[in-house]
Amino acid sequence: MLVITTFNLIVKAQNEPFEFEYKGVTLDGVLNRISQSNTKGLVLIIHGSGKTDAVAKDYYKDIRKTLNNSGYSTLMWDKMGCVKSGGTFDYYQSVEDSAAEAIAAINTLKKQNIPGSHAVGLWGISRAGWVNPTIINAYGDIKFWISVSGVYARENFNYLLEQNLLLEDLPKDSIDLILHEWAQGNRIVHSGGSFEAAQAATIHLRQNGFMQRFNDGRQITKKQYKDFQKRFMDVSFDTTTGQQIYVANFEALLSQVNCPVLAIFGEKDKNVDWRRTKTLYEKTLGANTNLTIKTFPNANHNLFKAKTGGFYELEDEKLPYEHPEEYLATISDWLKELN
Repeated sequence: MLVITTFNLIVKAQNEPFEFEYKGVTLDGVLNRISQSNTKGLVLIIHGSGKTDAVAKDYYKDIRKTLNNSGYSTLMWDKMGCVKSGGTFDYYQSVEDSAAEAIAAINTLKKQNIPGSHAVGLWGISRAGWVNPTIINAYGDIKFWISVSGVYARENFNYLLEQNLLLEDLPKDSIDLILHEWAQGNRIVHSGGSFEAAQAATIHLRQNGFMQRFNDGRQITKKQYKDFQKRFMDVSFDTTTGQQIYVANFEALLSQVNCPVLAIFGEKDKNVDWRRTKTLYEKTLGANTNLTIKTFPNANHNLFKAKTGGFYELEDEKLPYEHPEEYLATISDWLKELN
């Protein structure tokens, strides 16, 4: 049983620029380095989906500070093509490629003898739930994994769409129609179908207010459709559900994880089906390694306090971006129990 306490130790961490190369491109990051005498290890911060401005905007500052106070330096960097990181941003970067990028960071840390690089742990949110177990299995010497709002093997957008439509009090038949059109549109794209066929099959989906807001009011052009289709036709896909499969044999991958895992979920998560992931983790990680699960009843996908967990709730209701009081203590106390 994980007992929540408060932590009083304050460790001073130096913020230092840190660069490493991946595929001939220089990625820009920040290293929060604590003194050699206090270092238990070093934690990589692995992002979720989308572009980043992590270094300049000081992403996950409280998380990194908590890790520092627990005796761990941290490394966080901006994705390729974002801010000062070179190259071109690729929203569809594969999970395997993201994992290889992180391993390049680990190798650079070790080559430079950065304090803590002898014991590397992982913290990651959302999409990192695919990336981090891939790192663990590919690298083979990861000390622990802190998973926040982890994912199961497949595309989560149908869950996100359904949960946010439910918050709009749409009739069930309207929600079912929109979800059907989402899946059917994906099937048409993946099978090589035409732009016109996809447009005709997704009329209600494209007219829905939530979807229009989600897409910033933009409608896809024929050229954008063709460009996307070239990528989408190559991905693993379940024609029955219309979902992309991000990691093949994901259960087997999780079952091979051999380090302690702390899995944290917000019970108001409307982005990812946290109950499904929790069950998956219990079946796989729970059978083979030291697994601790903590859920927060009033937290959303990003572990901020929420009433509904809706995608735009904090923005629309002008709610503060605050974590539940015990969230950071859960991390620090779990790390304390590892030592």
